[in-house]
Formats: sequence, structure tokens, C-alpha cells
Amino acid sequence: MDRIIRTLIVDDEPYSRDELGHLLNAFPSIKIVGEADSGEAAIMKAIQLQPDAVFLDVEMPKMNGMKAAEALLELKKVPLVVFATAYPQFAAEAFRYQAVDYLLKPYDEEQLEETVKRIEKIIFGEREQDPIKPLGKLAVEADGEIYYIEPQDIQYIVREENITKLITKQKEYETKMALKDLESRLLPHGFFRIHKSFLVNLDDVVRLTPWFNGAFQLEITGRKELLPVSRNYVKALRARLEI
Repeated sequence: MDRIIRTLIVDDEPYSRDELGHLLNAFPSIKIVGEADSGEAAIMKAIQLQPDAVFLDVEMPKMNGMKAAEALLELKKVPLVVFATAYPQFAAEAFRYQAVDYLLKPYDEEQLEETVKRIEKIIFGEREQDPIKPLGKLAVEADGEIYYIEPQDIQYIVREENITKLITKQKEYETKMALKDLESRLLPHGFFRIHKSFLVNLDDVVRLTPWFNGAFQLEITGRKELLPVSRNYVKALRARLEI
């Protein structure tokens, strides 16, 4: 039997649907069975087409992606949901709806490939030829060497000009890796973007303090410096931190 993932693309912008469809067509397992331009249409198409996976935009008129995802969870056949959006601040809320992944526009092809592999593993199960699971360390190339870092040892990450600094409990590492690449890898390990230039390990958050104009400052375990939290990220951060 062919390993096919029936896929529905939902976005109110035709160009975005075309772009994502073009990228997904590069994967042999993906078969795009339909498109929808709204949350309401997504639900109707899902009932009609019975997709295995839905790539779902967040910001859409009337019913947004979050409401659509909530409705999809009530279907007899519940599809896997991947949010595909230009808005990073909804990431925490997205995983309340059992999202497989959260992709940001413009799409990163390597991250998209990781997402498709994740969907394949969920639908088809672990591949027999790959029984050894990775240890889950982050490989960081810095100063001509490759360091393998435990995600839980990283307290926060900051992007300054063309350099990304990883601040761990023991030392600092400098790398040219893009912040969005690190975000996609570390999101499952409890990391969260609090500012366009900062990612933080939520396990190390101690205190959130009001600053100005709706922004906040974040205190990290064992560190004197306070990290800026942009007002666009405050609501999602609190939702992620609080019980």
C-alpha cells in the first residue's frame, strides 16, 4: 500500500496557499487533496475530504485558525494539525489544540521537511530501519568546533547583529545559526520566543515584571541581567507559564 498523507491547505491568501502547496509537492508522501480559504471552509472540506493532515493559517477573517482547529478536534476523523502563519505570538496557544508543529512564514524548507517527517512518523509509525533514536543534543558550530549541548542547560538565546549567543548555566557560545532555526529545534524542549531577538528556556523563568508601554522584563534563575519581553508576546508567554 502506498504511504500517502492526504493533506488540506487552509489560508485566506491564494499566494500563500500556492507557495505552501508547491513546497509540499516536493515530498512523495504528501498528496494535496484540497484547499480552503477560511476556517469555516476548512471544516467543511475536512468533513468532505477526510484529510490526514491540515496545514492551517491562524489569522483569517471570521473563524480564525485556532477556532477551526478546535472544531477539527471534534470530527469523527481528527486530522493532524500544523499551524502555518506569519505570527509567532500564537505558538503557545497552538499546542493546546494538539498541533504537530508551528511553522512561520516565510517557510524554511529544512523546518518543513522536519515537520513532514514528524507527520510521517505519527501516521506510519517508527521506521524499522531506524531503531536508534537520537540523544536530543543541540549541535552548535562555534570557533571551528562542534559543541553538543543539552537543551535543558541553555537558559536563553539572544541574537546580536550577525551573532547568536547561547547562554548556558556553565558558559556562553557564539554561533551564526539563525534564531528561527534554533527556535524550531528547541520549541519541543520548552523554549519560547519573548522578543524578536530572544528565546528563553521556560524552566528557568523566575519572575515577570512590568516595564513600560505594555512590555515586561524577565528574570532568569541565577542571572543578574533582565530579559526584555515585547508586549506582543506577553499574553502568550503568560498562557504558557501559568497553570
